Amino acid sequence: MNERSDTIVFVLYPGLTVLDLIGPLEVFSSAMQYLEKPFRIAVAGETLDAVATDTPAKLTPDVTLADARRPFGVIVPGGGRPMMAAMGNRVLTEYLSEAAEGAAFVGSVCTGSLILGAAGLLDGRRATTHWAYAALLEKLGATYVRERWVEDGKFITAAGVSAGIDMALHLLARLAGDEAARRTQIDIEYDPQPPHGRLDWSLVDPEEAGEIRLARAREVLAGDAELLRRLA
Repeated sequence: MNERSDTIVFVLYPGLTVLDLIGPLEVFSSAMQYLEKPFRIAVAGETLDAVATDTPAKLTPDVTLADARRPFGVIVPGGGRPMMAAMGNRVLTEYLSEAAEGAAFVGSVCTGSLILGAAGLLDGRRATTHWAYAALLEKLGATYVRERWVEDGKFITAAGVSAGIDMALHLLARLAGDEAARRTQIDIEYDPQPPHGRLDWSLVDPEEAGEIRLARAREVLAGDAELLRRLA
């Protein structure tokens, strides 16, 4: 494609967290009926093979990364240890770098922001991620902000897992208007009322968790001299 398409690409890689992908994907899929000019939706993988996730379910892309060039927007889900391997996947990071040049927005959910960081896309930018990976995100050049989602230019990053739904609804309102976002929120009955109330952040130790994740990332990326240097 010589010109930017109207396609929003959701990226697949082995071991991703399912809700990171499915939450925003459902928001945009449900919104199509309210848009005068609907976006196209593509789920792209390095190949067309089904990939494992962090659940027993597997997910299958409908296009390859090579066939999803110059998207209107791209969203990268997160994951745990397999996400760290994806940070070192040059096919994926080079795709993201190229896609970001012409995309209207580049988004991530949870630790998907670390893949954006590994691609060099968050240097000097404000961004968020899962709270336990804040130190790792900052090693990759971003300034961590503990918010549900964070925008910096064309880049929009969401915090852990379920925050991807909030980010997607916000992004939908920005792209298509508040009415489309409100109707979509009703359609998917997104009305969080967690049984244990809001999160009690006093129960977590971000510093300790960060050290554990950083050590794990160095182990997973032991053969990648460039990323190891950035994570030193």
